[in-house]
Amino acid sequence: MSSPSPSSPPPSGPGSLPAAPPEAWEPLLRFARLAGRPLERFLRIEAASGILLLLAAAAALVWANSPWAHSYVELWHTPIGLRIGDFTFERTLEWVVNDGLMVIFFFVVGMEIRREIHHGELSEWRRAALPAAAALGGMLAPAGLYLLIAGSAATRSGWGVPMATDIAFAVGILTLLGKRVPAALRVLLLALAVIDDLGAIVVIAIFYSPTLAMSGLAVAGAGFVGIFAMQRLGVRTKLAYVVPSVVAWAGIYAAGIHPTIAGVIVGLVTPVRAWLGPDGFMLGVRKELDHLAQATPGALTSHELAGTLRQVDVARREAMSPAESLIETLHPWVAFGIMPVFALANAGVAVSGGSFDSASWHVALAVTIGLMVGKPLGVLLMSWLTLRLRIGTLPTGMGARHLIVLGVVAGVGFTMALFIAQLAFTDAKLLGAAKLGVLAASAGAAIVALIVGGLLLAPVAAAGTAQTADEAESSTEA
Repeated sequence: MSSPSPSSPPPSGPGSLPAAPPEAWEPLLRFARLAGRPLERFLRIEAASGILLLLAAAAALVWANSPWAHSYVELWHTPIGLRIGDFTFERTLEWVVNDGLMVIFFFVVGMEIRREIHHGELSEWRRAALPAAAALGGMLAPAGLYLLIAGSAATRSGWGVPMATDIAFAVGILTLLGKRVPAALRVLLLALAVIDDLGAIVVIAIFYSPTLAMSGLAVAGAGFVGIFAMQRLGVRTKLAYVVPSVVAWAGIYAAGIHPTIAGVIVGLVTPVRAWLGPDGFMLGVRKELDHLAQATPGALTSHELAGTLRQVDVARREAMSPAESLIETLHPWVAFGIMPVFALANAGVAVSGGSFDSASWHVALAVTIGLMVGKPLGVLLMSWLTLRLRIGTLPTGMGARHLIVLGVVAGVGFTMALFIAQLAFTDAKLLGAAKLGVLAASAGAAIVALIVGGLLLAPVAAAGTAQTADEAESSTEA
């Protein structure tokens, strides 16, 4: 029996909800629902975020190399400010995206890391050992290759650019491979990407935040103390934490550390344990519904109904942990809003002839090879060493062929790589070259991953045979 589409109006009749709000105009409502169905179907696709990122990056590249390239530069350098009395704070639109909106991205990353450590793939060291080792190798090898190729002091600061994997693109590529990809490979990629992001955050905090102002750190400390104090007081309203979080962000920024680090730290300290949980939610809602059922029809006042709804709302809010609830709420905004806007703001590289010098081409080449060669090499070598030493275990149904695909897919670096490039280079030519290297490597790694995955991973018809072969590979490696 098929279920009705979420975009279709609810059925009308006794005991069912009305088809539309009382103030809605039915023809316009039908048109809006009809127009929204293609978008709703698109957003359900697992690779949708990666597709939007790709479209935004392509649009930025075309725009930056078109006759209207000056408007692209002018747009992102548009000043945006706040003035209160004699206080003035003014920054460019590009800064608002990179240092403001991206804080929300890093906040979600911090919560995802905390969740995985608490009760996810990183909660047991035997399960975490393989993705941790693979991520470490996937950071060290690209950085080493970059330094080997780029070499000179002027270009050396970009060694952190090829270290990070873009999870949206990587998951999108695995999705395009369809049922050739087992669930265990997706989980391993997600765990690797989480640790990879954590490593990139550490690199940003230590190596790309050169100056420290103690007064700023004191302000940030006050913000974090406020967060911890509110948690100890049992404050559960999420909006109440916005003020101390903004104080922490401002202090981190004033201290000379990149402000996105504040987002990560706040994410890491967000509670990951639910107060009521699913059972408590069911019990609380059932109690309130029983209370309503026992009321005399027509005798229930609006005040009593409001009190019941408040209790139901508390039960709903506390059924999930604050971290999981915020991830669910913010993830669509990050995936379909903030990340595409970031790509549009940062992927516009002018590649006209003569725009790059020798040092710039060295940077572009070093980033490209670091991602396309260093990532797979580091992931595979460290995975092999971990399995050989019996430190970690390979998930059931996976073998060497899956690790090869994992290594190639890990070479797709985009959001975090572009972000680190912004911090690594102040010279416009070197920054443009680093961005070009990231885009070229990501496109190349994606194409190679699709080809290698199509060749090495068995189609669904032969999945049982392939699994047996992979298990044999796993036992041989062990």
